[in-house]
Amino acid sequence: MSSDRPHVHGPTIDGQTRCIHYGTALDVIAIEFACCRRFYPCHLCHAADAGHAAEQWPVSQRAERAILCGVCGHRLTIDEYSSAGSCPACAAPFNPGCTLHWNLYFDA
Repeated sequence: MSSDRPHVHGPTIDGQTRCIHYGTALDVIAIEFACCRRFYPCHLCHAADAGHAAEQWPVSQRAERAILCGVCGHRLTIDEYSSAGSCPACAAPFNPGCTLHWNLYFDA
């Protein structure tokens, strides 16, 4: 694991960033929110904890390392995450269902 691993906010249920809303074996990423630059496991965790509305990452900032692999601590850029089915550093598979929520985190 990365020694500079960021803190993940919200109601996490384990050290791999699973939360009370999404806790399957594949739910192992956290997203740094553009509005507050804090990592949360999901949009529901942010809504419950942050105290402000979420903002989407603009297309112009797709090079931001805003995705955290909860398994190994590797940080992916938004562009990398958009086409990754698993972590490029440790091969942990990511939940393909997360693409259904893309618009909650990232501008089209």
